[in-house]
Amino acid sequence: MSKIVLSSCVNRIEESPTLAITAKALKLKSEGKDIIGLAAGEPDFDTPDFIKKAAIEAINSGFTKYTAVSGMPSLKDAIVQKFKNENGLDYTTAEVIVGVGGKQCIFNLCLALLETGDEVIIPAPYWVSYTDITQLTGATPVVVQCGIEQSFKMTPEQLSSAITKNTKLIFLNSPSNPTGAVYTKDELIKLASILLEHPHVFIGTDDIYEHISLDDTPFYNILMVEPRLKDRVIVLNGVSKAYSMTGWRIGYAAGPKEIIVAMGKLQSQSTSNPTSISQVAAEAALRGDQDCIKPMVKAFKERHAFVLKALNEIDGVKCIPASGAFYAFADARKAIEALFSKNKINAANDLAFSEFILETTGVAVVPGSAFGSEGYFRISFATSMDNLVEALKRLKQAIEG
Repeated sequence: MSKIVLSSCVNRIEESPTLAITAKALKLKSEGKDIIGLAAGEPDFDTPDFIKKAAIEAINSGFTKYTAVSGMPSLKDAIVQKFKNENGLDYTTAEVIVGVGGKQCIFNLCLALLETGDEVIIPAPYWVSYTDITQLTGATPVVVQCGIEQSFKMTPEQLSSAITKNTKLIFLNSPSNPTGAVYTKDELIKLASILLEHPHVFIGTDDIYEHISLDDTPFYNILMVEPRLKDRVIVLNGVSKAYSMTGWRIGYAAGPKEIIVAMGKLQSQSTSNPTSISQVAAEAALRGDQDCIKPMVKAFKERHAFVLKALNEIDGVKCIPASGAFYAFADARKAIEALFSKNKINAANDLAFSEFILETTGVAVVPGSAFGSEGYFRISFATSMDNLVEALKRLKQAIEG
C-alpha cells in the first residue's frame, strides 16, 4: 500500500482540544470510571418546550426539504429583527447568513477574507478554533497575551502595537470563552478608536454568549458603540448557548453584503443549507418569549459564585470573577509548580496538570494552553451543582494532598 500523504492544509490544524478531552472523559466513563466532565461548553438544560414544539410541527407538516443555502427568509427576517430590537443594529436579510452552527460562520468568514500573508489578531485566552481556522487559510495568527493581571482583556495599547500593514482581521469575543470576561462600553470605545485609524482591518465580533450575563454588566459589541465601523464588522452569533440548542447547529452572521455573499458561496459548496427543522426551531427561539433564558442564567450565577469561592480556597489556584458565559478560568501556575516539585506530575505545564487531575480524580478540565494561555485551566459550570460540589472537592484533595 502506498504511503498516504495528507494535505498541507489539514496538517496545519489540530483536533479541537475541548472535544478531544470530552471524548477521552466519555471513553473513561464507558469503561466504568467515575468521571465528572467539566470540559464541554454546553448548557445542561433542555431546549425550551416551545422551541421543540415548533420543530415537531415542522416535521409533521413535511418541512424536511432543502431551503435556501444561506437560510430560509423568515429566519433571516427574525435575525434582522433581533439585531434591531436588542442591539440597535440595522441590517437587511441580504446582509445576513445562517450557518450550521456559529463555528461554520467563523470558518466561512475566514475562508472568505483570508489568504497567505494576512495576519489575524487574536487576544488570548481565546476560543480554541480561532487560531486553527486562521492557519487553515494560510494566514498567520497574531496572539496577544491578556493574562489574569489585566482581567483577560486586550488594552488599546496592545491592539495598536499588534496591527501591521498585513493585519486583515481581529477577533473579539465578549462574553469570552474561556474566561467569561466582558468588555465594557468604555473599553470597546477605546478599542474602536484604534481600529478607526486602520481602515484595512476587519473585525469579527463573536457574541455567542451575549445573553449569559453573570453580573448584569450591560452587553455591547464594538459596532454598537461605534457605528462608523459597520462596513468592516461581521457580527457572529447563534442560538446554541442562550437557548440550550447546541445540537441543533444553527449560527448566524451579519455584515457587509459582499462578505456575506462570499460566505454563502462557500457554504453552497460545503454543507448547503442548515437543517430545515433546526431553522424553524431557531426562528421560534428568536421570536418567542425571551424569559425562557432567565432560569438558566439564574442557575449559572449561583454556580459561578460557588465555583469562584471553591477555586480560590485551593492552595496555588487563583480565579477572578467572570461577567458572562459559564466558565471559570483559573490560574494554576503555583499549583502546577508545587505538584511538579513533589514529583506528582512529570512536567511543569498545564497539560500534565490536567492529565493528572483526570487520571487521579476523574474530573475533566481543559488546560489553558488549549486557549493560548499556559498555566491555567478552564472549568465549565454548565453542569449540576451536585457535580460541581463533588468535582471541586476532588480537585482540592488532588492539588493539596
